[in-house]
Amino acid sequence: MNNQPTILAIDQGTTSTRAILFSMELEILAVQQKELKLYYPRKGWVEQNPETIWQDTLEVCHAILEHTANRAEAVAAIGITNQRETTILWDRSTGKPVYPAIVWQDRRTDIVCERLRAQGFESMVTARTGLLFDPYFSATKIAWILDNVAGARARAVRGELAFGTIDCYLLWHLTGGRVHATDVTNAARTLLFNIVEQQWDTDLLALFGIPAAILPEVHDNAAGFGMTDSALFGREILVGGMAGDQHAALIGQRCFRPGMVKSTYGTGCFALMNIGPDFRLSQHRLLTTPAYRLNGEMIYAVEGSIFVAGAAIQWLRDGLGFFQDAAASETLARSVLDSNEVYFVPAFTGLGAPYWRSDVRGMISGLSRDTTRAHIVRAALEAQGYQTLDLMAAIEEDGGYQAEVIRVDGGLVTNGFMCQFLADMLNRPVEVPKVTEATALGAAILAGLAVGLFASLEATEHYWRRDIIYTPAMTEAERKRLYIGWKAAIQSLLHPSRNAVEPAASDSRQ
Repeated sequence: MNNQPTILAIDQGTTSTRAILFSMELEILAVQQKELKLYYPRKGWVEQNPETIWQDTLEVCHAILEHTANRAEAVAAIGITNQRETTILWDRSTGKPVYPAIVWQDRRTDIVCERLRAQGFESMVTARTGLLFDPYFSATKIAWILDNVAGARARAVRGELAFGTIDCYLLWHLTGGRVHATDVTNAARTLLFNIVEQQWDTDLLALFGIPAAILPEVHDNAAGFGMTDSALFGREILVGGMAGDQHAALIGQRCFRPGMVKSTYGTGCFALMNIGPDFRLSQHRLLTTPAYRLNGEMIYAVEGSIFVAGAAIQWLRDGLGFFQDAAASETLARSVLDSNEVYFVPAFTGLGAPYWRSDVRGMISGLSRDTTRAHIVRAALEAQGYQTLDLMAAIEEDGGYQAEVIRVDGGLVTNGFMCQFLADMLNRPVEVPKVTEATALGAAILAGLAVGLFASLEATEHYWRRDIIYTPAMTEAERKRLYIGWKAAIQSLLHPSRNAVEPAASDSRQ
């Protein structure tokens, strides 16, 4: 039996909860996964059951430990990575949530964000948090729960309630309610954490009407967050690493040097560029965010957020019944020579960076009698290339670096058509690693750092292996033609009145 230490990564995502066991060489030993249901109680509202998230987490962890030779005794540490911004408030004495988890995709606080922007607060908020006013982030979700759940605000002021993003909620339960803490990357996505001063900001708390009593402590990404309750796994295990999913993927892709970029294609798409230790504001309405903080030293990133990537393919499968298996999308896309001038803008929950228009919705344009489902599927995959290209010029200008190559991960990168089109539109190589579970891998690296399995982040670089490289194969003329069509589709969505048909003017010659 192999008695080498292992690392258990919990990857709690938007649509599934997974546990992945890694070796010291950062190879995957075992994976357990459980699908997670999303609820849509009203248009624009997206919720999850927090207690289901916790029970699913326990289930996949138990399953992975029971069905591997390396049982709990061999686990040196646990790392947690999570869907960011999703908001939970729970009772400190019972652990029961006072309301369902409000998911990052939820748009119910649109009006609040618009009002605050109109009042002129956004520049101050951006200078402190690197973020913009958008329902995406946690602050307005917290305020909504406090204002709409009977007695919640009074209980919060008395210190009876705790707020947390998913990482914090899981840590609280894993430690038997002893630890209420989060990491700097998750704290930074709340609109309440000053990423320059690196602390909760009293002015921002006052702006959103949120009592400080509900907030968790904020730690480095590799730290002794707490020991698990011994009853859970038969022994105590240190939770040593935590990071929001996109930051964890940056680490998993070993983007440790300024100018390195990773782009993750899961439910949404998130591209991050490491920009080093100096905070700088975006000039293109992108986000400045912590990449990670270790030993008190902050490294920043510029981030472009696309709300819908793989979710578009999921919608074509589940909503329209175009195919039964997401893998069939590649076969369909390749069955036609092009998209037949069809453009698919998957703004199901608004447009993210660089547009930040929460009021618009998805659109398929260019339909004709000879449009087939293959053309629409191809257009949905091509949209990922267009959306990423929208981001890259802005990211490079904001970050001050030219990305030589893009490292990609996430479920959608198994689609070779999408990856090749991405390389063609970006006009630079796209690398897919052998271990595409970059998010969980990043959490494992952080946990390993905390217990001394790795001397430094850089010490893990030689474990990174490339599986496939996609190189550009499209002419500049074709790239430009396709992108002009995409920009026209975007403009027709953002400014529909410009495309309205004018009523016929009277003709004086008649």
